[in-house]
Amino acid sequence: MSYFDHFAFGIYPYIAFAVMLIGSWIRYDREQYTWKTSSSQLLEKKDLRRGSIPFHIGIIAILGGHAVGLLTPPEVWHLFGISASFKQMIAMGVGGFFGLICLYGLVILLKRRLTNPRVRASSNPMDIALLWLLLAQLLLGLSSIFVSAGHMDGSEMLKLMAWAQNTVTFDSAEAVAAMQGVHWIFKAHIVLGMTLFVVFPFSRLVHMLSVPLQYIGRPHQIVRQRFIR
Repeated sequence: MSYFDHFAFGIYPYIAFAVMLIGSWIRYDREQYTWKTSSSQLLEKKDLRRGSIPFHIGIIAILGGHAVGLLTPPEVWHLFGISASFKQMIAMGVGGFFGLICLYGLVILLKRRLTNPRVRASSNPMDIALLWLLLAQLLLGLSSIFVSAGHMDGSEMLKLMAWAQNTVTFDSAEAVAAMQGVHWIFKAHIVLGMTLFVVFPFSRLVHMLSVPLQYIGRPHQIVRQRFIR
């Protein structure tokens, strides 16, 4: 394994998680007024609605699928009679389906951000850079489906699972060893994913940590229409 592999898959993940956690904590503690989505809905609604809904549906499903797929030990899948090759087929099908939904929404949001004069004027460089990073990450993920289709035995998927699980258990040596022989697309996908963790506290992504669950149980608000005579 090269020095790049040792750094990218044995050291960089911990740097990325540390930056995300510490950076988010500092930002929430010192700059709470910036802890928001910075919605541009007042500037333009139609394309925002068309792009935001499929993007969020797709990204939530993708993140959930990655978490379950990578962090669930193979023994648990075997307990339910799911082989590595069958799990790979599920990952390709479900991931591809929600990936395309997410891509559809993201392209609309990116086009809106770049071409709508009012939205563009209210955007900062991080807003635009973040959308490009998400697009690159999504395209890498969708491209990996074609790589996976070339070997349906699930072997490479098991290596990625081993990397993720050993990273979580702080066994960096085993995590790096698990990445031996993995296709470069998967490696690029992981590195860019870790980079998104680094960017996280400096972008509007922080709103992911503030899901308004209290809205579910709050009293119903009555809004009366104003009649003009």
